Amino acid sequence: MTTSAAATSNAAISADRTSPSSTGPTSAGTTSSAGTTSAGTTSALPSSRTLEWVNKLVSFDTTSRNSNLQLIHTMAEELTARGLTPVFVPNADGSKANLFATIPAHDGSVTGGIMLAGHTDVVPVDGQDWASDPFTPEVREGKLYGRGTTDMKAFSGVILSLLPELLSRPLAEPLHLAWTYDEEVGCHGAVVLLAEMAARGIHPRLSFVGEPTSMRAVSAHKSSQLYRVSVSGLAAHSSMTSTGVNAIEYAARAIAFIRSLADEHRLSGPFDESFIVPYTTANVGVVEGGVAVNTVADRCDFEFEFRTIPGVNPDAVIARIDDHLGTLRDEIQRENPAANIVLMPLGSVPGLSPEGPREALELAQQLTGSSAEETVVYATEAGLFQRAGIDTVVCGPGSMDQGHTANEFIELSQIAACEDFLRALAAHLAAN
Repeated sequence: MTTSAAATSNAAISADRTSPSSTGPTSAGTTSSAGTTSAGTTSALPSSRTLEWVNKLVSFDTTSRNSNLQLIHTMAEELTARGLTPVFVPNADGSKANLFATIPAHDGSVTGGIMLAGHTDVVPVDGQDWASDPFTPEVREGKLYGRGTTDMKAFSGVILSLLPELLSRPLAEPLHLAWTYDEEVGCHGAVVLLAEMAARGIHPRLSFVGEPTSMRAVSAHKSSQLYRVSVSGLAAHSSMTSTGVNAIEYAARAIAFIRSLADEHRLSGPFDESFIVPYTTANVGVVEGGVAVNTVADRCDFEFEFRTIPGVNPDAVIARIDDHLGTLRDEIQRENPAANIVLMPLGSVPGLSPEGPREALELAQQLTGSSAEETVVYATEAGLFQRAGIDTVVCGPGSMDQGHTANEFIELSQIAACEDFLRALAAHLAAN
């Protein structure tokens, strides 16, 4: 996940997502594109009902800068029509909301159980060259095109389509359905949702986050830590540099330090070879400052992120950056006491660790019929759920190779594979 400047807060937190790297016996190249159920059968195409739901969800422009309420209310109406009681969990100003519902167990219990989790927002299409309207989904040559088809409205569409089947039999334990806002810009909605669930005494035992993994179980991903640094100096004419304080120069020194930390991790580790990029990374993605080449810049802002592998403490990384900024702050204020350097957090998404009960992983492997255990370099809400004590894996249709791109698409066979997965889950949950 990555972000850019506040002015473009809709930017994708997961813009650098790539396809999973296999750490298990089944690799990306050997998994059936049609999907395999625990019974070993395959499906080539999804049902027309599922396609109808996916198309409906994609047609809502839920770019993170926009409200998601129209989509949320549409889903809630379907839940209500099926006899469920949807719970809205709004953001602070009421412009967006999470949605949560529970299918109780046969004995009426609503705690424990399994949660299916997805996000409702999508990344922008600004500046991308699309061959068709990104919010008018189209099927072409076995692929469904549209913004959010793979990241991640297909997963949500399958859930809504299969509600009648999920409700058709008594369940041994409850099934929770959760949808969040603002995943793409910091996973802010999931934090609010988890607090509401805790207040209601609802604590799922396991969770499947339906981000695109080509229906393979992902047990680990990196964290994503997002920050902005604002440097304020003193403007002056460039012929009188000694009377000003150049904010860009101090920002450049801070940026160079962040790059040095990235190089340190790249060269010296620690390493985790299960990841495509097996070390902690850092990146400065946005720099804004100055007004003219003949003016000493009185302001410079930049945004950076770093992503830690499991086992590397993000707090320790940011502490080193903060210490260096403190040294630079002392220097700039010796030039002018009014100058300053301020570090501001934009978002913190914990990594998903492969350590833990691993029951969710084993169940995902059973339901998909694949023993694969994989990692991804992008971040998801799964780390937040795991930190809340919910055993969690990521498993969903599509590939992040297509996510966030122009002409985003999902293979129809992947949607069908997700249908198979949820039908197998329904059978697993059925009470004897």
